[in-house]
Amino acid sequence: MGKRYYCDYCDRSFQDNMHNRKKHLNGVQHHRAKKAWFDNFRDSAAILNDEQEKKPCRKFLQKGICDFGSNCRFSHMTEEELFNLQRQVEDERQHREDSEDRIMPGRSIEEWLSRREKKRAALGSKGDLKTEEDSEESQAENGILQQLLSIPDLPPSLQPPHPGGWKINMNTEWG
Repeated sequence: MGKRYYCDYCDRSFQDNMHNRKKHLNGVQHHRAKKAWFDNFRDSAAILNDEQEKKPCRKFLQKGICDFGSNCRFSHMTEEELFNLQRQVEDERQHREDSEDRIMPGRSIEEWLSRREKKRAALGSKGDLKTEEDSEESQAENGILQQLLSIPDLPPSLQPPHPGGWKINMNTEWG
């Protein structure tokens, strides 16, 4: 038996040769399965835009089922579903704008890191002197830290230390 080609979109396999593969990849079933797969990852705004451009499917509204299914060129969404989708799009847009507002404009992580190093060098030479200016600056710098913390699954090496700092065991001997 020769090699077999497995299509992830269609969930089927067949003997792998140029003719069979070309026939499968150009087939209607493969194109539909591939479109359905990528439609799973579309954002709400794109779905809403497409559904608003379509006219309602009369057969789906009357009987609750359509022979064309997801391939129908008419919309299968009710007024209520369209309203809910529109509200979801507005909520996502508002959330995105709110998160952009929290990020301080004109400040980069590189700038924050350089200020942090200068501050550490100054603290190392002066001791642990803190002024009102430092506390205001540290509150402003927390905006950058919040930007870093908004990244999901941040590795432990990039997470900020606990408020009490890292605990160091002085009794450990390095061999």
